[in-house]
Amino acid sequence: MIPQSFDYTAPQTLQEALALLEGGERKILAGGMSLIPLMKLRLASPAEVVDLGRVPNLNGITESDGVVRIGAMATHHAVETSPVIRARCPLLAETASHIGDVQVRNVGTMGGSIAHADPAADYPAALVAMEAQIRLVSAHSDRTVAAADFFQDAFTTSIEPGEMVVDVAVPVEESSEGSCYEKVAHPASGFAVVGIAARIKKSGDRIAMARIGVTGLGAHAFRDRGAEQLLESGASIADAAAVVGEAEQPNSDLYASGDYRRHLARVHAARALVVALSRAS
Repeated sequence: MIPQSFDYTAPQTLQEALALLEGGERKILAGGMSLIPLMKLRLASPAEVVDLGRVPNLNGITESDGVVRIGAMATHHAVETSPVIRARCPLLAETASHIGDVQVRNVGTMGGSIAHADPAADYPAALVAMEAQIRLVSAHSDRTVAAADFFQDAFTTSIEPGEMVVDVAVPVEESSEGSCYEKVAHPASGFAVVGIAARIKKSGDRIAMARIGVTGLGAHAFRDRGAEQLLESGASIADAAAVVGEAEQPNSDLYASGDYRRHLARVHAARALVVALSRAS
């Protein structure tokens, strides 16, 4: 399929890119793994495409003061293989390794993925579980939004007109933490039928902190605070996993009914939590 005609601009600086986003029907092109298929299907028909590929300093991965900062143009492959992320935020590296295939991971970007906010994307589960902060910048503003507030509905985020994702800040995992990402991949698309990101922090023989991020089950990724509270109050992993998704209206399609998705979420939450606990020192 062929997209409708559009203008193409490749700004050289972030300021130039932000100025272009101030008016008109423009779409940002990062890796293109989401936008280009939508344009070919004519589900998106922007008047102009703004390519960020020539804007410098948007793909860096750095650590400072207990926070790892990942540029919006960092590819999934860079996130998966970064020594900094693998050592300091292993949950994010593990999640990136589950995205698509080799070709997608080499081209697709973190910023493009989270801005697209597919309800079956992998990153959102990890970002809400890791309590990440997403930086949004426009020509006139610079603000930070918690991941839990960023993903609002299917393909809907808190990005305002004229804004773009610049980077994602993820707290470093503590030495007493363990984490794991478990996923049931759709055989055709590679997206998550259900994905579970689990973090556990131990204190002696008890679970002092639990975070459970869920993707694929509902309209957007979410933290299952009910299951988290059960674990932190001393309940078993089996009992906590058994309530995952209880408050959500599950997605249902030709591949998996809502009830089956909820069942998968609970099975894989239990598996992810067991592995996360085993990795906690």
